[in-house]
Amino acid sequence: MGMTSADYLAQLQALLPQGPAWPREADAALTQLLAAWADELARVDGRAADLIEEADPRTTAELLADWERVAGLPDACVAALAGTQTTAQRRAVLVAKLTTIGGQSAAYFIDLAASLGYTITVTEFDLHDVEDNVEHPLTAAPWQYAWQVNAAQDTIGTFTVIDTVEDPLAWWGNDLLECVINRLKPAHTHVLFAYTP
Repeated sequence: MGMTSADYLAQLQALLPQGPAWPREADAALTQLLAAWADELARVDGRAADLIEEADPRTTAELLADWERVAGLPDACVAALAGTQTTAQRRAVLVAKLTTIGGQSAAYFIDLAASLGYTITVTEFDLHDVEDNVEHPLTAAPWQYAWQVNAAQDTIGTFTVIDTVEDPLAWWGNDLLECVINRLKPAHTHVLFAYTP
């Protein structure tokens, strides 16, 4: 917690020389002048503490636009959704962009979707051969490069405590999910999206 106006006033008064020319009573003109300075010092101290929160992309509010600019956002996926995203969604996309190191496993894409607010499962298709069970799907060679993302038809997000008053109470849609997965999928693969009500 930062210092208060009273803390700064006490410090400023402690710096004054001793003597009757330097009164410390609450109604003295010098004390009122120092109190005004103390208010400003406490305000600046509070803003410095706010800057610590703004330095973290997970908690930023005032500097969110600057963080997005530095991270190259909105990119092609986010540009189509500009103006419709909540502050929490914008933060999630920013954090994902800054922390994503890539991956090719199903678990990586499930975690990526979760970081964007989506719950998915991944179905992988294997090449069918003679050793497979008769219930195994018949898939030809190209299917070994295909995989399927299974998600809710309309993913619904709701207002959270860290959202702002401009954010909607609910949002839905899967456009961001499809764009991000298509952008980060291995280049030799093809992604199918299956939605269930």
